[in-house]
Amino acid sequence: MGLDANVLQSLTKGSAADAWRVIINNAIEIASKPLAAGNAPSEVIKRDREIGALDHFLSASGWDLWQSFGDVVERTSDRLVRWWHEPYSAKAVLILDGLSLRELPWLLQGAKERGFTLHEVSANASELPGETNEFARALGFGSRSQLQNNGGGLAHKLQPAHTECVDMPWKDCEGLINSTPNWVFWHHWPDSKVHDGAGAGQGLEILTRDAAEQLSGDEFWSFVERLATGRRLVITSDHGYAASGHFPDADGDFGQFLKKTLASGRSTSGAGDTGPFVPPVVLQVQSPHGVYRVAVGRWKWRSQGGYPTLAHGGLSLLEVLSPFVEITK
Repeated sequence: MGLDANVLQSLTKGSAADAWRVIINNAIEIASKPLAAGNAPSEVIKRDREIGALDHFLSASGWDLWQSFGDVVERTSDRLVRWWHEPYSAKAVLILDGLSLRELPWLLQGAKERGFTLHEVSANASELPGETNEFARALGFGSRSQLQNNGGGLAHKLQPAHTECVDMPWKDCEGLINSTPNWVFWHHWPDSKVHDGAGAGQGLEILTRDAAEQLSGDEFWSFVERLATGRRLVITSDHGYAASGHFPDADGDFGQFLKKTLASGRSTSGAGDTGPFVPPVVLQVQSPHGVYRVAVGRWKWRSQGGYPTLAHGGLSLLEVLSPFVEITK
């Protein structure tokens, strides 16, 4: 599937900031259309391929835009800090670990059906690389696990707040919410399912069905309502994920280079060789977390134990964009 001529023109004629605005708006538009549980797996794959046209542009003729991504696109961590300082009397953040734009329709449909008011629907940048602990550190936490049992401390950037981090059923999560005005609640789902399904051939289909069940269910929305009662609530994520099982194989010299450089992952820390390939298949990025070499675009390669069918840490849109949904009730 190719890019619309008007979109292509806007990507090549404007500034990097203009190009990224067009890319992100297009990705949100494609991903956020309503979904039905019955056809969700096939429809999500179709949308994934449609967004893939943008990824192809970014890994081919537009690869230099990735060098500006970290500077031009506001990071979710910065957006949350900025939002936290808005003069709301009580607020809450729900971080769903690994939630991507693919799951956005369930949030929008569920919020509307259950009488929530939507204030903002947007997407922001993950940390580079898009990993959990990098996001936690960007918010001033030592790691994700620090939030457990109100252990967030007084050094993080979302002060004051009661913190929690669990991988429990939504009904049990609801029981954890007390009357403290401000909350930061980090749940391991869906990232726990991403890694559970990473070795299965149908990883995206299994995860899509699970997302439809979880995010359409009464228990999830009862938990959200409890968290939103008397509070302004943002639902977001630390990073998304790539449906790498659907990526084409990188063969020959550049497949061998990717395997040698990144093993079975999508990034590796430290400076080093990024290969002779133009357009590049690996970029070196300087992030607040250090220097990393990161896979560019949609490629998988043969590696020991098999390349995962779901992954994160590389440079593709559904890995590095996180939904940002602000609601009240």
